Amino acid sequence: MTQLYFDHAASAPRRDEVVAAMEQWQHGVVGNPSGAHRAAREARKAVEDARDEVAAFLGAKPGNVIFTGGGTEACHLAVAGVVNKHRRNNPTTSVVVSKIEHHAVLDCVEMLERDYDNVSVRYVDVDAEGVLDISSLESQLSDDTALVSVMSANNETGVIQPIGAVASAVGGRSVTHTDAVGAAPFIDLVEFTKDIDMISICSHKIGGPVNSGALILRSDISFDAVVPGGGQEKGHRGGTVDVAAAVGLAAAVKATMKDHEQTVKRATAYQDQIIAAAMQMKNCEVTSLNAARLPGTVHLTFDGIASDELLFLLDQEGVCASAAASCSSGAAEPSHVLSAMGIALTKARGSLRLSFGGETKPDEVNALIEILGKVVSRLQA
Repeated sequence: MTQLYFDHAASAPRRDEVVAAMEQWQHGVVGNPSGAHRAAREARKAVEDARDEVAAFLGAKPGNVIFTGGGTEACHLAVAGVVNKHRRNNPTTSVVVSKIEHHAVLDCVEMLERDYDNVSVRYVDVDAEGVLDISSLESQLSDDTALVSVMSANNETGVIQPIGAVASAVGGRSVTHTDAVGAAPFIDLVEFTKDIDMISICSHKIGGPVNSGALILRSDISFDAVVPGGGQEKGHRGGTVDVAAAVGLAAAVKATMKDHEQTVKRATAYQDQIIAAAMQMKNCEVTSLNAARLPGTVHLTFDGIASDELLFLLDQEGVCASAAASCSSGAAEPSHVLSAMGIALTKARGSLRLSFGGETKPDEVNALIEILGKVVSRLQA
């Protein structure tokens, strides 16, 4: 059976360029970049070359790139680092986040609020399309706001957020952070995030290795290390840098920049084709149809169909996809993203996310549409 992979938003296929770049650092002697001998110097040069590539991807200074063990760690370092620094020097600390953030951010702020009496979390509303409400954001800001974190594009719906307007609303009074993990394959982050203080990215969403990411700073932001010890990454993250992971991330961002125009063009065509087909299906709605969305994501809801049933039958047909609801024992808990958008439970429990990239082939899209139509008709019958 041919595998049809439509879950790029979970993890994109590994690029050949990444495999080739990492190969040298996957076996034999790999020096510690903090050392002084030849092997260490070679490793350090590879890491610093990788830092240059990642900096170019964001339009930042190489010295402001902090390598991490993935996107979740990059988000946690930004949020916890800034909040911890602020709360130790101020009587109260608030952090403002959107209601549709990835759990990398939401779970972090919930932990900080739980563990420290002087930390509070304020949540920003989104509209029915899943777009951040700037007036809601403005109402949550106060003199003790240490950090505002709003993702660049939602990982479930693909809806692009008004990051420039967020920066304008904050006006430099607080540190700003954006989780750009989902946006990285399709958006020019140099321009899009130019007014944001801290940006998190990860490797495996752009064809690189897992457990590889970075937090990029626009300026010298003062924040605590979450993992101290050793002084690596200018004291922001202790521990020996994984040379292969850094090199893999660099190869992935370089290939993403090179292929950007063609990737967006192909993904947009696929998105239009899938949406046109979905709109012909009974009791199917395209989520956030009127909002600006990443070209590589189509989010659908099916009234009267459970996501677990839909995904099971798609998997039986060789289609890899995902849902925005967690289903178990016949009952579905709606996604926090869909709940924030006000989508009814009957629809939310029948959600489907299809995500793809520039390497997706036209015949794969055609096969997906045929299989999806067959599976939906079977379930509805």
